[in-house]
Amino acid sequence: MISNRLAGETSLRRDLEALSVSKRLVRSVSQKLRKKKNRSEGEEEEDGGGVSLRCLVLYGRGGGCKVGAETSDDFGDSNGRRRSSASEEGKGYKTICGVEETGVDCFSYGVKDKFWKRNNRKYLEVEELQQNSRMHLFLPDDILELCLVRLPLTSLMNARLVCRKWRYLTTTPRFMQMRKEGMHQNPWLFLFGAVKDGYCSAEIHALDVSLDEWHRIDADILKGRFLFSVASIQDSVYIVGGCSSLTNFGRVDRSSFKTHKGVLVFSALTQSWRKVASMKYARSSPILGISEVGSDCMIVRSQQNRQDRRFPRTRIGGTSDVYEDPHRLSLRREPGSANNENEILSLPNRKQGKVVRQKGDRLNANDCRRFVLIAVGGLGSWDEPLDSGEIYDSMTNKWMEIQRLPVDFGIVCSGVVCNGMFYVYSETDKLAGYDIERGFWVGIQITPSPPRVHEYYPKLVSCNGRLFMLSVSWCEGDGQIGRRNKAVRKLWELDLMYLTWTEVSIHPDAPMDWNAAFVADRNLIFGVEMFKIFGQVLDFLTVCDVSDKGTHWGHISRNHMTNELDASSCMTKSMAVLHL
Repeated sequence: MISNRLAGETSLRRDLEALSVSKRLVRSVSQKLRKKKNRSEGEEEEDGGGVSLRCLVLYGRGGGCKVGAETSDDFGDSNGRRRSSASEEGKGYKTICGVEETGVDCFSYGVKDKFWKRNNRKYLEVEELQQNSRMHLFLPDDILELCLVRLPLTSLMNARLVCRKWRYLTTTPRFMQMRKEGMHQNPWLFLFGAVKDGYCSAEIHALDVSLDEWHRIDADILKGRFLFSVASIQDSVYIVGGCSSLTNFGRVDRSSFKTHKGVLVFSALTQSWRKVASMKYARSSPILGISEVGSDCMIVRSQQNRQDRRFPRTRIGGTSDVYEDPHRLSLRREPGSANNENEILSLPNRKQGKVVRQKGDRLNANDCRRFVLIAVGGLGSWDEPLDSGEIYDSMTNKWMEIQRLPVDFGIVCSGVVCNGMFYVYSETDKLAGYDIERGFWVGIQITPSPPRVHEYYPKLVSCNGRLFMLSVSWCEGDGQIGRRNKAVRKLWELDLMYLTWTEVSIHPDAPMDWNAAFVADRNLIFGVEMFKIFGQVLDFLTVCDVSDKGTHWGHISRNHMTNELDASSCMTKSMAVLHL
């Protein structure tokens, strides 16, 4: 038996030399055969369809991986001789790595598949994706929601691209409510009104405060519009009013412009846009206030009273909807007709009252989602300052006028909603509040007003029922002779009980931006300042935690977005904050 194997190895070496196989390959194959021979010593060679030891992988001159096998008993070859590729031109040999498949596989079970997969990475990637896609098929929807609701907003947006099921699960009202009530939201800052190369950039710059990452969101619908105001509530941002150039569309040009009265809504979670009812008057840079209300709000009751006072026209007695009845011929009827008329007129009234009650019931169920948006002041179509105001009801999708501000109040420069009151501050340092529930203005006498530099307009912000104001004032040089006075930005808080201002903190940066934007969310006040210095536009984003006793300011971002912006962005910018 051993002599036969030695003879077989000798013939194998002759065949390898005839095929001009490299010495290194011959050496490796010989070592493998020697190891296999040592393992098989002491075992009896059984009769049957075993695989011959002379079945080897050969790399011939013709290219490709060719495998030959001798299985005499299985395939009925009585000669028991190995077929030569030189004599029969490769008859009986099949390529493994080529197009053809192996007719006789000399590898053990599974070795061929492993060898093929190792050389096909794309197949492995596809197989891995298929395994991952099968995973969520066995997870219930509620488990998937609990996993997806904990993702950051950026990861949640990427998860929606996985499949339609994930996109549906992450856009349902139930999922939105779970994310709103949970502790998985982080503050996001949205900067609007950027100008690039003289044109209004159709982009929104969004900052994830927790990760300090900037993102750009395409907003082609805002292309060409500038000097608009923004207000945020829940997961949406309302863009109100603005201007656009008539001669040079897209450019910030006020030589010939059009003032808008349209209102757009941007949903941050779905990154979608929609339009709502337009204002009654066109405004640019209006002062906005937004607040959630209930069904007992004054605007709701006034709209219901207006609907009750509406009587539909009737055709009783031959009256026409087109032609009038100057001779009152329709009143010359029988005495009983008046009673019929009253009965008929009362029917629409009852029906209408029923509709109103149904609406009221529906509003009571959705009180938490109902809010009003107030727009006051701004500049009109002829660039004139406005003293009128309007209020928008989210449930009825309608605007209605509100009481005008007093004539001697002055031009409104800032406003914010705090504890159900819309506070506005004028350039003449006067403070007034609009009672949203009752629907009228209240003058607030404050003495004295915080000192300020009149070139810098104050900004009102509200944090958890507390009213703050940021203003720029001159600061003495600490009593040192010869030291120049400097301007600082201070944070003041209004005591709503005694109506007195108290200084809270000082902003760390010099007030280089006269149109700095400040917004508040919960206990945090965010500010952005942009200015041009030495031919470059710089930006600083700061945050102040008013719940802390120290009430100190900190920087969260510097010079991350203004490298490509123009200096006019300092004038047109506006900012909103959302918890997403």
